[in-house]
Formats: sequence, C-alpha cells, structure tokens
Amino acid sequence: LEASWTAFENAGLPVAGLKGTQTGVFVGIGPNEYSHHRGRATKDADAYDVTGSHMSFAAGRLAYHMGLQGPALAVDTACSSSLVAMHLAGESLRAGKCDVALAAGVQVLANPEAFVLLSRTRAVAADGRSKTFSEAADGYGRGEGVGVLVLMRLSDAQAQSRRILGVIRGTAVNHDGASSGITAPNGTSQQKVLRAALK
Repeated sequence: LEASWTAFENAGLPVAGLKGTQTGVFVGIGPNEYSHHRGRATKDADAYDVTGSHMSFAAGRLAYHMGLQGPALAVDTACSSSLVAMHLAGESLRAGKCDVALAAGVQVLANPEAFVLLSRTRAVAADGRSKTFSEAADGYGRGEGVGVLVLMRLSDAQAQSRRILGVIRGTAVNHDGASSGITAPNGTSQQKVLRAALK
C-alpha cells in the first residue's frame, strides 16, 4: 500500500484525485508464506488471516483503500508474475479498460522451507546468484521486495506533460511447454515470445 501510494505521488497523481476512477491495479505476487509462518490452524485465527495473507486479496486491497474502480487482479505465474502483471496492465490500457494502471510485483520470504525444497530440486544456484543467459547458469537466486510502476498510454502522458521514465513498446506472454524439466527453459519457446514482443 505504501509503495503504491508513493508511486502515484511520484507520478504526480495524488491518490485523492483517483478515487472513483477506472484506474487499474495489477499485482504479480507469489505465495507469501505468512500462512505457514503464523500457523493458521490455531484457534486465534480470524478473518484478517484470510484477507491479509491470501494472494487474491493483494490487488483488491489496494483498489479498496484507494477507491479505484478499474480492473484489479493478482497474478501468480512464478518467476514472471511481475512481468505478466505489467503485460496485463498494458493490455488493459490499450483496450481502454483503464486510463492509468498500477503494475506491481511483490515477494516476501517469511519461511526457509521454500529455499530448502527448491535446493533439493537443484533449482537454486549454489551461490544464490542468477546468471541469466550465461553458460555458467546453475539455478536462480531468490529475493524479496516490492516494485510498483504507474503506467498510462504514451499519448496521454505527453498530453498531460507527465515526466516519462520509460516506454514499453511491446510485451508478449506464452508458456515454454515441454522441456527437459518443469523448471528448465525451452529455448525455442523463449525465442518465440521474444519475437512476438518485438513484433
């Protein structure tokens, strides 16, 4: 909530002025592990355990607190969640479903269990560092944090004399399909999605 509020302020769009607008919220989020960390089966569990820890509430909570009435959804596509959220935000802007969109990615690592299990499958690099597109790649590194972008159509940003930090010319989404393993990339599929985005 704080990061999203700050993103709007930095974009020159005070949240009070967005209330009731068709502003979209698209959040890429994976399992936050709070449910495991807190031991949710305890007798002191309450309704906030659900609304505070289930991924599906992430986008809706932002829209609710800020009074935004555009599309709001949380998406979990594993490592690409934040990029897919940005893709969906762009699609929504192009389709006229919203004029402004938040595209966010967030991950909290509250429990070591995922590190242990992923290490057993050899998905995590031994040194914890991702080596994307390198022959030395031996897994990926896990991290946590939050990033939020405020997106709008380029023509709107120019008409409103907004400070433009970057332009997204195209995006594309696909799945690798069959490969040597569920966590292993498929080079041919990766090339296809890159060509589609460039086109």
